[in-house]
Amino acid sequence: MKALRIPVSLSLVLLAGCSSILGSGPREPTTIYAPEVRVTANPNWPTVAWSLVIAKPTAARVVDSPRISVRPAPGELQVYKGASWSQPATELLQDAVQRTLEDSGRIPAVSSADAGILGDYRLVMDVRRFEADYAGQSVPAATIEVNAKLVQNRSQRVVASRTFQQVRPAGSTDIAQVAAAFEQALSTLTGEIAGWVLVSGQADASRP
Repeated sequence: MKALRIPVSLSLVLLAGCSSILGSGPREPTTIYAPEVRVTANPNWPTVAWSLVIAKPTAARVVDSPRISVRPAPGELQVYKGASWSQPATELLQDAVQRTLEDSGRIPAVSSADAGILGDYRLVMDVRRFEADYAGQSVPAATIEVNAKLVQNRSQRVVASRTFQQVRPAGSTDIAQVAAAFEQALSTLTGEIAGWVLVSGQADASRP
């Protein structure tokens, strides 16, 4: 996990039981966390001959942000002070999935939709949750939920659809421990999505 400290203007409001959230206050350093997702290809993943385009994932505005969200109680969403992600949650996910598929050696071509390349299949993802959730516990758990659809580009047919979720408890309430739990959850989720894409796409491509 890479962490950088730079000065940035943040707001402060004390949150009991975990770190603080946005309010108003002076300029102070913030730590930027950059999850390092490295997923080894599963031997059971098929080697395919088709190509894939990954559309930019969608998300609610509160989710699609570099701020690290925390849910101290049901119905209450806040953000940690003095910390942020290196990219919005949607970009963290897209980059992780694309890199995993590229590095797997199981698919000839993977690109993002903005590259202007037409692929045989398109992966569409919606990030529903990307937050530290206390869920009544003394420490939060990194919680990521993503709905994914694999679409056959030529026919615009949805080949497969599935919702993925990972919940990884943090070692403590310390933000560095929370960020480490996110890295682990994102790595596991990325591997699940990459394997599902390869298996689902190959099953469709092999149909008579």
